[in-house]
Amino acid sequence: MRESDLYPAIKAYLQAQGYEVKAEVGACDVMAQRGQEPPLVVEIKLTFSLALVLQGIDRQTLFDDVYLAVPVSGERGWKLRYRDIIALCRRLGLGLLAVKDQSVVAHLDPAPYAPRKNLRRAAGLLREFERRVGDPNTGGTTRIKRMTAYRQDALRCAFALHGGPMKAAAVAKAAGAARASAMMRDDHYGWFYRVDRGIYALTDKGRADLALSGTDLAALGLFLPDRATD
Repeated sequence: MRESDLYPAIKAYLQAQGYEVKAEVGACDVMAQRGQEPPLVVEIKLTFSLALVLQGIDRQTLFDDVYLAVPVSGERGWKLRYRDIIALCRRLGLGLLAVKDQSVVAHLDPAPYAPRKNLRRAAGLLREFERRVGDPNTGGTTRIKRMTAYRQDALRCAFALHGGPMKAAAVAKAAGAARASAMMRDDHYGWFYRVDRGIYALTDKGRADLALSGTDLAALGLFLPDRATD
């Protein structure tokens, strides 16, 4: 497939809406105008790419209405990226046309965009930032376990229990973790089990994971007996 193979469908789509359409006007792949309305521009690529986005942004210095046009090449690939593509185009004020089997579907029209803040998500990130002790993770890493404030609290609870079963209230006080009771009840990591009403102890997995978390414990100012220092 060539980019030029998409042009007939795009031209027919615009003409059906009353536009006069011309190709390769200056640097623009497609330019169209309807009556006295402002012109619109369509930039064509065989895949949605950074190069296409940059072309669209450049054309926005000429006209307000700029569309990006790509073929729907693979249903799986298109569906996996669709939401991200739409979000990016909306953010940039670009329109998006999808060409499939010589038909065109407008998935997004150009429009000014003012992002609406996700206050709930932002508040959650701020809480995580404030509760997390130190900077235990390395930015840019993938496919490794993250140290979160929740996990740090769980480590404190596990450390408090390494000497034996305790009441949940005592664990919360010793660990400085207000959510200790719910955390041990939910047992997200498989570290805790209930011995009796309101009393918890460490599982074998909890003891093993606690022993392997020496560096993380040290970052929290905690040391198991065999790691204690003078």
